[in-house]
Amino acid sequence: MRALLSAAMLAVTALSAPASAEADDARMAALSARLFPLLDAAGHDPAVLARIARAPGMERAAQARRERRAACGADLVCRAQALLWSDGEADTLRRAIAAETALPAAEDGRAAQAAREIAGINLVVRSYALGALPATAIDGPGTVSPQDQQTRLQAADWLAETPRAGSAQPLDPSIDYALALLDLSNRTDAIDHEPLAGGANAAPMARAKTLDWSRYRYAAMIVTGVGPEIEGEPLSPFGKYHVRLAARRFAQGDIGFILVTGGRAHPRATPFTEADEMRKALIERYGIPAEAIVIEPYARHTTTNLRNASRLLARLGAPAGKETLIVCNPMQSAYIESAKFTARNAAELGYQPGTVVRRVSPTELVFRPALASARIDPRDPLDP
Repeated sequence: MRALLSAAMLAVTALSAPASAEADDARMAALSARLFPLLDAAGHDPAVLARIARAPGMERAAQARRERRAACGADLVCRAQALLWSDGEADTLRRAIAAETALPAAEDGRAAQAAREIAGINLVVRSYALGALPATAIDGPGTVSPQDQQTRLQAADWLAETPRAGSAQPLDPSIDYALALLDLSNRTDAIDHEPLAGGANAAPMARAKTLDWSRYRYAAMIVTGVGPEIEGEPLSPFGKYHVRLAARRFAQGDIGFILVTGGRAHPRATPFTEADEMRKALIERYGIPAEAIVIEPYARHTTTNLRNASRLLARLGAPAGKETLIVCNPMQSAYIESAKFTARNAAELGYQPGTVVRRVSPTELVFRPALASARIDPRDPLDP
């Protein structure tokens, strides 16, 4: 009997003892890779992480950040504030990452991507921990009671210090703190449809591998979203109009794919993803083959409709520079062609996701995607 009790006690002790290895969290690993590709890659290479930590100015910056956080004691708001990267600290980290040639380089360079990732951490902390208002009502954590907010801040604070396999936590806890805030707010939207090349996109991706693109005048037709504003409405009135336009235009036979773009955005917390609903309508109502329809299920704005469509066309293997069509209602079409939309892209994305080449009709614009659309930007943590 004593032997059995001793064995049981040993088993309990083993379960309660701290693990020597870091625990893997598949969901956080996916979110980290999606939002912070450079920092995530560094976290998976201890040698790279160590070199960044020893880079000029980094040890001093890390020490200042630790002391700033420690001085807050148990004040959770203060501790969140302390994790924000100052301009000087951000510049030091940016230069350290930019010097690491072992890390992947973005289209506009490693330094620019590092700057976006650091700014993304700051934005998440400000929005989800410190109460900064999101850019639009469909973003951010939503309405949270003071008690729930304190619970989230405490859990995020603990999670930021709890080791996770492949994390850049040894460099700074702010990375996992930002990821934890999103997870605790149930806003892991950025990975909700992964892998994007699977599921509904598996058949069109397979078709694209053997497609003779030269047979088609346009690589694809980009059908933009216009989210419903009524709770429980799967597809908006304008969305149904867009589907009709797309089906009629596709019947002419000179377009490789229909690319429907629109996320789970309107109204807030809707269970419907607009791209899924447009795809369903094209198949069920118009008989369009599933292998001819590509879904882009993340975009929540017209700017990202075009940016994400451009990214997905590259993944399909569409020839660079090949023209596409944007098909949508006359009002949205005119807006996409306007100087106001150009200015909005510059302000929100920092570049133009492509070029409007010419207008074909009130509902059709010829569009050529831009390589800059490949840039990952966690300053929009729900759709980077």
